[in-house]
Amino acid sequence: MMGPCCHARLLRFLVIVLTAAVATSSPPLRQAADQTGVLVGTAVRPSLFSEAAYSQTVAREFSLVEPEDAMKWWVVRRNQDSFDFREGDEVVRFALAHGMHVRGHCLVWDHNNPEWLTQSNFTTAQLSHLLHEHITTMMKHYSRQVFAWDVVNEALDENGSPKDSPWYNQPGIGFAGKGTAYVEQAFRWAREADPHALLFYNEAEGEGLNRKSDAIYAMVRDFRERGVPIDGVGLQMHISRLDLDTAAIGANIARLTALGVQVHITELDVSLPLDPANGQVREEDLLRQAEVYRGVVHACLQHPGCTAIQTWGFTDKYSWIGSHSHQTRGAALPFDRTYKPKPAYDAMIKELAARHGMKP
Repeated sequence: MMGPCCHARLLRFLVIVLTAAVATSSPPLRQAADQTGVLVGTAVRPSLFSEAAYSQTVAREFSLVEPEDAMKWWVVRRNQDSFDFREGDEVVRFALAHGMHVRGHCLVWDHNNPEWLTQSNFTTAQLSHLLHEHITTMMKHYSRQVFAWDVVNEALDENGSPKDSPWYNQPGIGFAGKGTAYVEQAFRWAREADPHALLFYNEAEGEGLNRKSDAIYAMVRDFRERGVPIDGVGLQMHISRLDLDTAAIGANIARLTALGVQVHITELDVSLPLDPANGQVREEDLLRQAEVYRGVVHACLQHPGCTAIQTWGFTDKYSWIGSHSHQTRGAALPFDRTYKPKPAYDAMIKELAARHGMKP
């Protein structure tokens, strides 16, 4: 029987072999995904395009990009009277130069808003005008350049009820106490602004089957029945469990796409615990992480209405997980800090290839 030391050495060896195999023989992610008809993407920071390894990896591996922050209120509207599109335009230029699609993120959210908005005593009528103006200006500026927008982001709490926010009830845009009516209004304004873009509701912790995902499903069903213009649901998937129930994710994708909307996996990462002594992760956790990535890709590919898989960043070098977790978790993405592919990358390639009968 193999002892613990031998077992650990074998795991380390497997990780090295898998990583080396990926680096030398696998097609890029975007090539494997193209064969399935699914977009594969990542969130990006335009300030990093000047780093050769960063921009080259993005261009080689992905067919879809989304700005992490460059299209959020606090970047594009640092003051009330003007819009600054420079960072967002840089993302669009990069995408066009490399044959990529662009997702817009995000038009309505209770976070990442500028102080002039959150610390002023705007009336409901003034907030309604500001939001309508913002949605219209953003979408017209990026018309036919951004193919899909996260119109509303994270509007629901863990129980599926609308969260307190400037747009809902603090003081809101005129629909306080009326459930998701303010979300509906945002979607109607978005369709008026750009009839060509796909309109998504994007949410965290609603990927499986729970009270929040039930509420999302109910909202989307209601919107579709009443002709509210919604084209898709974004499932973020910031995952911290290595025993993820991917069957439940598949069931949720199935019921959403049955309503006639698309599903995008929008912010996928799978964080791992870090050893407090050295900041490293266990090799066995990297292999378990790879299985989670594989399971998410598999769940998406089982349903034609799931049309994009996007990670929140792609290299551990610039992941938000470390600072968010106070350096207790990390290594969440398919590429390590030196841009080497990890077992998670290999698992995604293999699952995409298996779907189309390709050799990975």
